[in-house]
Amino acid sequence: MTRPLNPVKEYYTEIEAADYLNLSVMELHGLLDEHIFNDGNPRPEDLTFCEADLVLLGFWNKTRENPKVIRMPRRREAFFGGR
Repeated sequence: MTRPLNPVKEYYTEIEAADYLNLSVMELHGLLDEHIFNDGNPRPEDLTFCEADLVLLGFWNKTRENPKVIRMPRRREAFFGGR
């Protein structure tokens, strides 16, 4: 997230949340499907989000793995084989 949240609203629509996070609604749905609605149940229509939801979604968006980047294991994992 690039700017602090101002508690102007209690709830944000999907479009407002995606705009705040600089995502498309499809990308927002992808984050939701990956991290929340991943138990086989469908994502509900017309979700709303509070400020804490936006913070968590912003964190998940920034920590997504890039398939073009090969991540090196941590030193401990590399040395001890992940133990």
